[in-house]
Amino acid sequence: MAIIEVKGVSKSFYIPSVRRDTLREHVLDLFRPRPLERLGVLESVTFEVEAGETVGIMGRNGSGKSTLLKIIAGIYTADRGAVTVRGPVTPILELGVGWNPELDAIDNIFLIGSVMGLSLREIRGAIGKILAFAELERFANLKLQRYSSGMVARLAYAVAFQAVREILILDEIFAVGDAKFKARCEERYRELSAVGHTILLVSHNPGLISMFCERALLLEGGRIVMDDVAPRVAEEYVKVVTESAAVPAEMLDE
Repeated sequence: MAIIEVKGVSKSFYIPSVRRDTLREHVLDLFRPRPLERLGVLESVTFEVEAGETVGIMGRNGSGKSTLLKIIAGIYTADRGAVTVRGPVTPILELGVGWNPELDAIDNIFLIGSVMGLSLREIRGAIGKILAFAELERFANLKLQRYSSGMVARLAYAVAFQAVREILILDEIFAVGDAKFKARCEERYRELSAVGHTILLVSHNPGLISMFCERALLLEGGRIVMDDVAPRVAEEYVKVVTESAAVPAEMLDE
């Protein structure tokens, strides 16, 4: 039985369809309903993931990748269709969400670690590993408001990687940090995969998808247009973005 089942999932958002460029238009809109335009993001998406499988998800910007991950993680609700997840999920999607800038790194580790399902005992035992992974031992007692965005990102990844349960969902995990930190993340990814964790990985980088995933999905216009072994999907993705010029060429060389 599959550990993740996505059946006929569709999702739309509603956005204002009328621009307000003048003060008069802003004032008038206070007294009349503003029309909304339906923006379809996912349409009848269906696939399954087996326990222990590593699956990449590729697609141009706006193809629905992040929305799909958030539905699987339980952050968004699908408009139609059903998602069944047979195991605890650790999503690493939006770095820094939930942090308290007035607290130092250690207090924030307790805060976010608890949200991610770690017990206080587990957090106490992991603080040293988390700070070492993020290379923030010297700044453990510094308030997060004094951290750079890169330092916050490293801390977020370090906590999340320590909190991994059965299913790990990653959105552009290797796009943050310097080469040394990326290498550390890649090593941790391999460790988690080797012990049987189920992993969903979104990335624009075809090399990473080919290297770290057994299988991959290609999304286009909110639909799955390809489901195959990772290298073939990565190759097709390169063709799509090259033909459409949707992303800078240098992104493919990361």
